[in-house]
Amino acid sequence: MTDALVVSNALLWAVVLALLVALLALARQIGILYERIAPMGALMLDSGPKVGEAAPAFELESLTGARIAVGGADRTRSQLLFFLSPTCPVCKKLLPILRSTRQSERGWLDVVLASDGDRAEHLAFYQKAKLADFPYLLSTELGMALKVGRLPYAVLIGEDGRIRAKGLVNSREQLESLFTAKELGVASVQEFLDQRA
Repeated sequence: MTDALVVSNALLWAVVLALLVALLALARQIGILYERIAPMGALMLDSGPKVGEAAPAFELESLTGARIAVGGADRTRSQLLFFLSPTCPVCKKLLPILRSTRQSERGWLDVVLASDGDRAEHLAFYQKAKLADFPYLLSTELGMALKVGRLPYAVLIGEDGRIRAKGLVNSREQLESLFTAKELGVASVQEFLDQRA
């Protein structure tokens, strides 16, 4: 009886040690995978003003008639310009994320929606999507100055009026990668990861 207990105890310890080795091997593989599949930030396009350059300064009228200053060196807060379209399904999916971001980052960030096109169509979209909390700019010149070619597109302008990050954003992670790039002082999260490698 004692021999059976000793043998079963030894087998149990052998299984526990084998499981520990397997767990360490899996943890190592997860680390390797994480390095290979790095987080994907907003996709930066090579057109328009570069990150670090002064953003073009505008003073534009919003859909509701308020005057909104875009860019400029005399800012006290950062500004996120989010370019969208009433017909873009990804843009509509990101609206709750923008609301959440506006609320959580309200201490340092102003979120401004921007687009171009038919005023009546945008006004209907503005009302239907309940976007009264956001300034909504309708300006072809703003999009052309920043070379916005695809949507949804975001440009983060720092307090100094310089572009801190920009790119196509399709998810919360890509939107937040703009804030991370600003905090790290790099053009994009990919640039930061390339520097580390």
